[in-house]
Amino acid sequence: MSRETEIYQDNTHTYDELISKQPPLDKVINEIRPYYQLDVVDLGAGTGRFALFLVEQVNSLLCLDNAKPMLAVLEEKLSQTAYTNWQTMVSDHRELPIADNSKDLVLAGWTLCYLASSSLDNWEHNLEQMMAEMTRILRPDGTIIIFETLGTAVISPTKHDYLSSYYDLLESKYGFEHSFIRTDYAFHDLEEAVQLTSYFFGEEIAGRVAENGWHIVPEFAGIWVKHKGLEVKMD
Repeated sequence: MSRETEIYQDNTHTYDELISKQPPLDKVINEIRPYYQLDVVDLGAGTGRFALFLVEQVNSLLCLDNAKPMLAVLEEKLSQTAYTNWQTMVSDHRELPIADNSKDLVLAGWTLCYLASSSLDNWEHNLEQMMAEMTRILRPDGTIIIFETLGTAVISPTKHDYLSSYYDLLESKYGFEHSFIRTDYAFHDLEEAVQLTSYFFGEEIAGRVAENGWHIVPEFAGIWVKHKGLEVKMD
């Protein structure tokens, strides 16, 4: 079991605390594809980074993740809202339990990478399967938006070697447009920054945070967009 998988299964509330330190992404997503009254799928939904703002606006929201403990946290949050237009389900990105041509928007936040890392022998086949499944469930004017890391505790966008080939194929083979944004973590103080970055990213990054005295920890996220039918412009 990888470090991240172990966290997603056994330490979900600490993970939820970590991502709460990042800026909201509702405006970023809405500028790419306005999601009011759309039927939306949130792949790798986790504890609700996207779901908690989407549920207020969309027609329907299906939250998928392969970690049931993460979805349990999300279900608890969504159950405390007045909305009933949502559903959660444990699922594999390579075989989505969704009908053909039934969704308007697919969001995949920091999740396809676990199957598309070049550290896996079958990563290209995994990617092909995931692309086929996301395309299959979309309506003719549907949109796919993928978020992935471009580095934490770095001062410029940085591709990890094991993700570089995946990112390249999104553009060269699958026709995605690419841009990036800042997703800095705003911690209360340096102690909290070191503690939470050590927990998720490990001692090397936590040491960099401590060395630089960062309670605002810089991070970059790549955005890849494929929009069927409508023109997409990424600045």
